[in-house]
Amino acid sequence: MSHIVFLSERFPPDLGGVARSAGRIVSSLTTLGHSVEVVTWSRYLPPGDVAPPERVETAGGLLSIHRMGLYRHWDGTMPHTLNLLDWLNHDHPIDVVWGHYLFPAGFLAVWFGQLNHCPTIVSARGNDVDRAVFPPGDFARLQWTLAHATQLTAVSQDMAKKVQMVCERNDVITLPNTVDADLFCVAKPDSNKVLRQQLGIADHETVLGFSGELREKKGQRFLLQALTQVLETRPACLLVMGELRTAAQSLLQTFALDHPEAAERVIITGHLPTPEEVVQHLNLCDVYLQPSLWEGMPNALLEAMACERCCIASDAGGIPEVITHGETGFLLMRSQLHQLGHAIIECLALPHEQRQKIGQQARQHVQAKHGLNTEAMMLKTILTAGSRQTLDI
Repeated sequence: MSHIVFLSERFPPDLGGVARSAGRIVSSLTTLGHSVEVVTWSRYLPPGDVAPPERVETAGGLLSIHRMGLYRHWDGTMPHTLNLLDWLNHDHPIDVVWGHYLFPAGFLAVWFGQLNHCPTIVSARGNDVDRAVFPPGDFARLQWTLAHATQLTAVSQDMAKKVQMVCERNDVITLPNTVDADLFCVAKPDSNKVLRQQLGIADHETVLGFSGELREKKGQRFLLQALTQVLETRPACLLVMGELRTAAQSLLQTFALDHPEAAERVIITGHLPTPEEVVQHLNLCDVYLQPSLWEGMPNALLEAMACERCCIASDAGGIPEVITHGETGFLLMRSQLHQLGHAIIECLALPHEQRQKIGQQARQHVQAKHGLNTEAMMLKTILTAGSRQTLDI
């Protein structure tokens, strides 16, 4: 059994794909028999404060979570995080340190590992490569992190290609997101009626769905534009299963001034605290939309596919590795996202049986390629690969 310290900028109950994937991977690691301590950062603690460890019982054993208060800048937070890692290592020597997302978690994991001769695993999860490549001053840190990590994983083949281009390594392991298909599945039609009424969705309205934090990188303006186009042909609403960031709220307010009637049909649930609630809401959607400008491999899209939703998504990041156009969903080029509304109208014009078949094939793909068992096997491979390169994990 290894003692693994897992660094992640976000961790449940935090929102977003990074938090959800981090929670799922840590749960799998404990199930495999490893002792795991999570180090994560919180905006709800005073700067520099370290909350008492949270002890969480999992199927595989006890999990410890350490939450730290963020300083205003990372140049204060990172040295303090290293102090905590030193303390954890002194108390119980660390066998592996895992950085989930390239910065700050990946960089800190590799820095600590280099200082303490400890194997490191770094995961590229979303747009973390793109974010670090373009701003001045970040590329050198990105390149150093990728070059010195013991083992690298990427959430998609697209991201693995970018990682290899930056660091010229050929040992990057693709670790795609996974979904509990037993939980994310089709609901009985009768169970949707009450929820529709609670949300104020009329029986005759077409439901366009989006799950997650609505923001610009997720294609917010294209979603709103598409709603106005669909409303010209039929009654419809946009169901946002998640929250809005401040900038997103501003854009929505501007949209409401220009399109007041359409804005009334934007239904925002706020954070849905349990996966079961997400499943209930996904099952309301006639079409699920993922018009991202850049992506890793969105958890929300996989969850919608597992629920047999007919999905329309951009070709960003690893999405084409998930959706085969016309078979498991529909792809729209990022340069053509202004045509999203027309794509939705064309999709809705298809026979119900054809859209249903596409949804069924989407679920079959998720079950075959993105099941929880697949991730568990990949984690074993990753840990074994890391041990071959340095110390015996």
